[in-house]
Amino acid sequence: MNGLPHYLSAAALWLGLLARAPDLLRHRHDPYLRSICAVLGLAGLCFFLGAPPTVGTVNRLSGVPNLAAPLTYAAITGYSAASQVLIVHWRGGPRVRRTARRWILAYTLLVLGIATMFVLGDAPVERRTDLDTYYATTPCLREMILLYLLGHLAAAGVTAVSALRWAREVRGRLRTGLVTLGLGALCGTVYSMTRLAAVAARWTGHDWSSLVTRTSPAAAGLGALLTVVGVLVPLAGPRLTEWRRTRRTYARLEPLERELDGVLTRHALRLPPPHWARPATRLVWRRTSIHNALTHLDAYVDRELYDVTLRAALHRTGDAERAAATAWATVIAAAVSREAHAGPTGGTGGEGPGESDWFLKRATDPAALVRIADALAGEPLVRAAAAQAPAEAEAAVVAEGRSTA
Repeated sequence: MNGLPHYLSAAALWLGLLARAPDLLRHRHDPYLRSICAVLGLAGLCFFLGAPPTVGTVNRLSGVPNLAAPLTYAAITGYSAASQVLIVHWRGGPRVRRTARRWILAYTLLVLGIATMFVLGDAPVERRTDLDTYYATTPCLREMILLYLLGHLAAAGVTAVSALRWAREVRGRLRTGLVTLGLGALCGTVYSMTRLAAVAARWTGHDWSSLVTRTSPAAAGLGALLTVVGVLVPLAGPRLTEWRRTRRTYARLEPLERELDGVLTRHALRLPPPHWARPATRLVWRRTSIHNALTHLDAYVDRELYDVTLRAALHRTGDAERAAATAWATVIAAAVSREAHAGPTGGTGGEGPGESDWFLKRATDPAALVRIADALAGEPLVRAAAAQAPAEAEAAVVAEGRSTA
């Protein structure tokens, strides 16, 4: 008997758990995160324990025929309780802890009932896939089966109704996550209802075992996939947004790094590029390279050129931030040109250490660097300064400012 669908479902759920594990370690006392991890972990355990190869292994190692059944049912019941607690924490309110404790207590009693019925019952014949229908008429085992199925049906039904009802009140990724989670819970109700139907058919002398061996596992597998997506979408959304923002910032800084490329290359100021790295790592690398080049250009900064360009850009645009970025971009372009002409002996900026510190503290702010890069990519004042020889840069800026005012 192939347990691959069960193991794939368990793997998907545990991968979701692995994605949340770092946050849980950092915030281990957060009940919301603990509920999410409990849902993913217990759902994966249900599929793992319910796989026919696992069932056979547990029964063989324990020496107790069908011991895997109450273990699987206990995991399903625990998952049901975790789903309810997650919904409680998602909804919030003044009585969150009390409501969560009630759900946990109720399903703990249910687990005890399942264990008791198994001990009192008699299941000598091992059944790996159809135990529900095979022992549907056996005293005590019949009650055990009903306990876990009704408990799971109640939890899946409440989760589906709560998630879909709440989804109508919210927007964005939270709504998407709730709808997906609700659909996953509906698949859970299909799982329980098909098995209950097969058990009821057995009571009336009919054999609907295919509902247990084929239909319900398919519904459970789809429900597992939807549950993972529903739980992770609201949490992964901010990370995806940050990832896109980081990539965009990295791309916007490219004109500034390209302007400084000569300085970085001549003086070996650029660290080896981080291949196959995360966008955040590549962004840090680019910022570090830019900072190294600007530090080297410190001696070539012309404060007077900055003031002249700032006045011209402010008069032309009326935007203080854009004008400052244009001024810095002009100063950097001129400093790069001056440094290339001056050679390795030093600069001619004529500014004292205090003025140089003033430059570094302001021009290397992360947001300012992006604006400077944008100015290098498209501001006419910057192009006018960069196109001239160092001695003519300031005059070119003044002329360009007057012509575009």
